[in-house]
Amino acid sequence: MSNHKIAVIGHGNVGGTLALRWKNSGYDVVLGARDPEAPSRNECTDAGIPSTSIEQAALKADVILVAIPSHATVDLAKKLPDLTGKIMIDATNAVVKKPSPYDTGFHAFEDLTEAAVVKAFNSTGFENMRNPVYGDIHLDMFMAGDDDNAKSVIKRLATNIGFEECYDFGGSDKVVLLEKFALSWINLAIMQGHGRDIGFKVVRRG
Repeated sequence: MSNHKIAVIGHGNVGGTLALRWKNSGYDVVLGARDPEAPSRNECTDAGIPSTSIEQAALKADVILVAIPSHATVDLAKKLPDLTGKIMIDATNAVVKKPSPYDTGFHAFEDLTEAAVVKAFNSTGFENMRNPVYGDIHLDMFMAGDDDNAKSVIKRLATNIGFEECYDFGGSDKVVLLEKFALSWINLAIMQGHGRDIGFKVVRRG
């Protein structure tokens, strides 16, 4: 059983899938919702994952995953409580609309919160987060950010749900590059018609 409590803000395809995978891997997971009392059923609630307000979820957790439209990250950041000592995972991509005046959600969270922010779980489709195994090959995950301790936590979160490795793209200066890497997956899978059941794997010679 992990000692991390994870708050998931935004429980659509990406957030919902990761919430389920982490819960099934032994993590304590809570959903942060704008209206936690709204009568809605989904895979997360059916699996017994509790829901509370976004603010309370962030307070209760030590790791916070954000999987909402990137342009909404500024408003979210301004509503969050003090996140000193907490890790925030930015799984958003500003490929359609930027969170003005920032280039990415990562940079909004980095500027507007006290959390240690890491960009991760943004570079592939939710289908690969649900199952990153292709035959005997495990896909890789990628991350970027300036906090090495936070990145070590994200690496465990990735490998514990089946990714073979979580490669470090570098610091905050590589976040935009990692979002372009996500756009490369979107381009191949959707725009070029290869389908969503494709993923990235780093291979080494010899």
